[in-house]
Amino acid sequence: MEKRHGVVWGILLILLGGFFLVTRLMPELFGYVYWPFFIIGVGLVFLLSAVLTRSGGLAIPGCIVSGIGGILYWQTLTGRWESWSYIWTLIPGFVGLGVIIAGLLDRERPHFDSGGLVLMAISTLGFMVFGSAFGALFGFTFDVGTLWPLFLIGIGVITLISAIFRKR
Repeated sequence: MEKRHGVVWGILLILLGGFFLVTRLMPELFGYVYWPFFIIGVGLVFLLSAVLTRSGGLAIPGCIVSGIGGILYWQTLTGRWESWSYIWTLIPGFVGLGVIIAGLLDRERPHFDSGGLVLMAISTLGFMVFGSAFGALFGFTFDVGTLWPLFLIGIGVITLISAIFRKR
C-alpha cells in the first residue's frame, strides 16, 4: 500500500510542478487566474490525494484550505475584505464537510459521520449571528430572531440522517 501512496503523491507533485512551470514560462495563458485559485488548488490536491489513496484524513485539510481559498476568491472579486469579521464562522463548516468525506473514504469501515453535519450546522448558525451583527450578508442583514427556526430544522435533519445511517 505504501508503494501506491508514493505513486499517487509522485504523480500529483509532477502535475503540480508542471502547472507552476507553465505559469512561469507562459504567464499570458494564466493572466485571468486570480491568486486565490492557487490556494484552492492546494486544497484540491489534498482532496484528490484523499480520494486516490483512500486516506480520509487528508480530506479535512483539503476542505479547509479549499474553503478558505473560495472565501479569498469571493473577497478578491467583491473587494469586501471586512467580511472576515463574520465569514470566519464558515471554517468549522469546512471541517465538518471534511469529516463527512473522511468517514466515507475510510478504508476499514466507510461510514457517515453525523458529527460533520453538527459542525456545519454550528457554522451556519455562527455565520447568521455574526453576519447579522457585523454588517450586511451579501447586501442585507438577517433577523436572527425570525430565522432561528432554520437552526432547529437543521438539527432535525441531522438527527434524521443520523438515525437512518445508524447501525442496528
